[in-house]
Amino acid sequence: MSKTRYVVARAGDIGPGGRKLVEAGGRQIALFNLNGEFFALADKCPHESGSLSKGKLAGLPESDEPGQYRLSRPGEFIRCPWHGWEFDIRTGRSHCDPQTVRTRSYDACVAHGQALAGEGLRAETFEVQLEDDYVVISI
Repeated sequence: MSKTRYVVARAGDIGPGGRKLVEAGGRQIALFNLNGEFFALADKCPHESGSLSKGKLAGLPESDEPGQYRLSRPGEFIRCPWHGWEFDIRTGRSHCDPQTVRTRSYDACVAHGQALAGEGLRAETFEVQLEDDYVVISI
């Protein structure tokens, strides 16, 4: 089954560590920039549907012994603003129960406007200029 591709944002409008709520195919999607890599998650926490795009960014606390910890992967987890459930932005998987709890993730990539010309992609929210780079989500 082929996926439909949507142009959802100018890449330059979402800086590293930034995020943007976009709509593609009638779905609300939280788009994140992790140091130049773009990731897209359904903007709905699976617990009680809190808006993940409004959550706080967090890192991964790790410990080798009691009382000692370090924070790795800063800014790569999103915490639901309603009840604090955390999800890995790269995968959509829950930090606490990654095998069974997750939010939907979508493929996201950056493409140059000229490369998109002729593909028949739809930009639902803005006019596309061929000389810019854009984030494209596949649903």
